[in-house]
Amino acid sequence: MTSIQRSSAEQVLWFDEPACADPDQVGGKASQLARLSRFYPVPPGFCLPAPLVAAALASTDPRARLLEIVGPAYAKLTRLAEVERARVAVRSSALDEDGAQSSFAGQHESYLNLTGDDQIAEAVLRCWDSGSSERALAYRAQFGLAGDTLRLAVLVQQLVQSDVSAVVFSANPVTGARDEIVVTATLGLGESLVGGTVTPDTWTVAKDGLTVRSELLGDKRRMTIATAAGTQEVDVPHLLRRPPCLSATQVTELAGLAASLEQFNGWPVDVEAAYNRGRLYLLQCRPITAGLQAKGGGAA
Repeated sequence: MTSIQRSSAEQVLWFDEPACADPDQVGGKASQLARLSRFYPVPPGFCLPAPLVAAALASTDPRARLLEIVGPAYAKLTRLAEVERARVAVRSSALDEDGAQSSFAGQHESYLNLTGDDQIAEAVLRCWDSGSSERALAYRAQFGLAGDTLRLAVLVQQLVQSDVSAVVFSANPVTGARDEIVVTATLGLGESLVGGTVTPDTWTVAKDGLTVRSELLGDKRRMTIATAAGTQEVDVPHLLRRPPCLSATQVTELAGLAASLEQFNGWPVDVEAAYNRGRLYLLQCRPITAGLQAKGGGAA
């Protein structure tokens, strides 16, 4: 079978291909980014659909098969990035992930600042292993999801070398108020923020008019940075810990992005975003899980 004749499940899928928007092939995380990439600033990337990953892992030499798969795709991504060797993020995208009932946030591993076919192939193998970790299986059991039939796609995306990373909720995650947007942000890559090792800056913004209702600056002691060996969490210089990591304009821009994504999707969103040299990038968008949505409160 030629590459033209192959079904979409048997080949790498790019964000601009219609099949990459199918959650039954690439999972919620990748399919959502593919849909949004037409309208929002999503970094370029490709996905290994779940059937392709499963077939590679069932082959006689999974690593060699993965190298065959990711090699041409990584070369194309490098050309798109217009660099010598693109730095990428490799993330799992389980087919039952990022739903309204269960987000799987932090349950599967992500690997940042990788270069070359070897590192990407190794990360794909590790993503698969993380899906069967004790933590991930316990999470699946909590939501009544089968643990013995894991279907996992893998997303490979150009890494944004974040000066500032943000997580934004289009409804207040503490009170459930639907008329408020909450912006949290910290310095560096987003792993310190998502992993909870840093106290971020937090803004509460009125959804109507995008005016700031409150600002709480965190003592941003730690940050994740890119290194030659991948990433590392380091101390933030003292002079950078207390000043806000976002300008007023950026807070409004992030709040506006969350409001727009909520309107686009038709449900409250949990957004990951980043700034590099002042330019905003959308990294992830998933539903706010049912526990928060059930709180209601505020205006719709």
